[in-house]
Amino acid sequence: MTHAVVLIEAERDALTTLGGELAGLDGVAEAYSVTGEWDFVAIVRVPRHDQLADVITGKLVKLPGVSRTQTMVAFEVFSEHDLEAMFSIGQ
Repeated sequence: MTHAVVLIEAERDALTTLGGELAGLDGVAEAYSVTGEWDFVAIVRVPRHDQLADVITGKLVKLPGVSRTQTMVAFEVFSEHDLEAMFSIGQ
């Protein structure tokens, strides 16, 4: 499983709708509305590294209202939850 954190700056008109659109994208596990320089944070989880481009540059950045992004790909994941087990059901 490959994980990425995407920081998203939104146009003012998109602030009320973009969170739901982000969360609805395949590969986006979670989307948060946040304070500070960025408006949203999206957590992307995909089985293979090459799928990040499909989700982030192929879909996420093309959503209306997304004006700027910064992506951080995780080297390692540290969690109390067994994420691999949660996302491997039925595979």
